[in-house]
Amino acid sequence: MGQSICNVPFDLLENFMKDVFILHNVPEADAAVCANHLIMADKRGMDTHGVGRFKPIYLDRINRGVVNPVTKIKIVKESPATAVIDGQNGMGHIISKQAMEIAIHKAKQTGMGMTVVRNSNHFGIAGYYALMATEQDMIGIIGTNARPSVAPTLGVEPMLGTNPLCFGMPSDEDFPFVLDCATSLVQRGKIEAYARLGKPLPQGWVLGEDGRFRTDTDQVLKDFVAGKASLAPLGGPTEEMAGYKGYGYATVVEILSAALQQGAFLKALTGMDSDGNRKPFSLGHFFIAISIEAFTEPKDFKKSTGEILRALRIAKKMPDEDRIYTAGEKEHLTWLERMDVGAPVDGVVQKQLVELRDKWNLNQYKFPFE
Repeated sequence: MGQSICNVPFDLLENFMKDVFILHNVPEADAAVCANHLIMADKRGMDTHGVGRFKPIYLDRINRGVVNPVTKIKIVKESPATAVIDGQNGMGHIISKQAMEIAIHKAKQTGMGMTVVRNSNHFGIAGYYALMATEQDMIGIIGTNARPSVAPTLGVEPMLGTNPLCFGMPSDEDFPFVLDCATSLVQRGKIEAYARLGKPLPQGWVLGEDGRFRTDTDQVLKDFVAGKASLAPLGGPTEEMAGYKGYGYATVVEILSAALQQGAFLKALTGMDSDGNRKPFSLGHFFIAISIEAFTEPKDFKKSTGEILRALRIAKKMPDEDRIYTAGEKEHLTWLERMDVGAPVDGVVQKQLVELRDKWNLNQYKFPFE
């Protein structure tokens, strides 16, 4: 076992994570959902949200007592098309899956459904919930706030989260259109991935308190917690680079993730109290499901969507470029490439998996990097 990246079969990783979640008091059915969600991120090439976050984001937070492994949501307010949900500090994946299921059910009844969630935790890739909608011939729109790490345009203080905004739309192709992006220039998980590989950050991703770019990866992660470093919004840190667009969209996500359900926002999402002690993050999310059938025939929508995407791909290309992609295409191609070889696992995560296996005596698991 070294620092080199090794591919590990998806089934092996998924079953292992499920078993370890169960040993951390996550109910079996919930553990299966959480493990499936994490492995889907790796299958789609979103490695910043896959097995690399299994221990540091989910297990460690359960162990610290800031996440409840047993999830019991509470519906606070409801109408035929809407619901306000209190996640009661359960597992973000489980809260969010149930919230999206409720939105989809309501959309089947009324044409559109929207749920908002308070008192939740990190919910993984937003695209997971968008795919739930597209599989039901629906459009899915999802967003979440997050612990502060992004400075507003012309600022250097981390105020907003990376606040992803996700859209999913079915098409007549082998994969749906899924745009799942942070509203920051780069997400925190990317910084964590660079740290695991011991790589310096590219110029322009992170700002220091003095307004200068920083590339010292490990210290940046520490300074995020201390509020001494911040990510740039989508577009960049200046108005000339149109950073106000990412800043504006991040604020939209913050409002929809907090104001509708009267939850925590901005600096209240640090996961720390005024004395520096860890506390629940109390994140907020929103989930929108739109029934295509309420507007047009799903097959016609899918055909038009496919035609739009194919037209974009055959547009005139830049010199030396041989391909244009549309959202969701690279994730699909990554799955086709990885389906027989598994997920790439770096040396830091390899060590975490072995330590977890040995600690819990899960001796039936043998990893290919050993």
